[in-house]
Amino acid sequence: MNGTFSDEQHDLLELVANRLTHLQIRYFVTGSQASTIYGEPRFTLDIDIVIELSDSEIPAFMDAFNSEDFYLSHSAVQDAVQRREMFNLLHPSTGGKVDFVVAKDSDFDRSRMQRTRQILIGANITAEFASPEDVILKKLDWYRRDKSDRHIRDIVGVLKVQGSKIDKHYLQQWVNELKVSSVWDIIVNAYSPAAFGTEEQ
Repeated sequence: MNGTFSDEQHDLLELVANRLTHLQIRYFVTGSQASTIYGEPRFTLDIDIVIELSDSEIPAFMDAFNSEDFYLSHSAVQDAVQRREMFNLLHPSTGGKVDFVVAKDSDFDRSRMQRTRQILIGANITAEFASPEDVILKKLDWYRRDKSDRHIRDIVGVLKVQGSKIDKHYLQQWVNELKVSSVWDIIVNAYSPAAFGTEEQ
């Protein structure tokens, strides 16, 4: 497992992934946790997980994380499911936090969920991660919102490490759909072809 994670983060991710799998709830890890898996290591704090969660699944979800080890607000989960927004799972003993984002009823979120990659994160424990292309696309979307250079650094790191394995056609399709071509064009012009691992010899 690549990336720069503390032991506490690693243990928390293993625990959460195991319980989500047991509940048969579809999910994937995204954000900086995912970009460090596919790209260049950097320390990350929270764990970002997109989850498909319905009203009928809330009781079982609450039960799975209802212990003295966690803090999870039932009302926050209900509200997030109804609004398709975010809620937090806190792990007080380590200060760890998982930001759960309820998947939207959108073509992009459906595509991301269909393209997840199963990655080994521990002894016989795997977790579902967003594909590297979808990590890049979401980072582009976040950069458009907050203009944080860390998103650009993460994108470039993924491009450099994944190189020619990146599905450029899929990327371009969704760059157009998500209307993030202005940022993407700057990155491609600045870092390609090296970023794609296609340097001319």
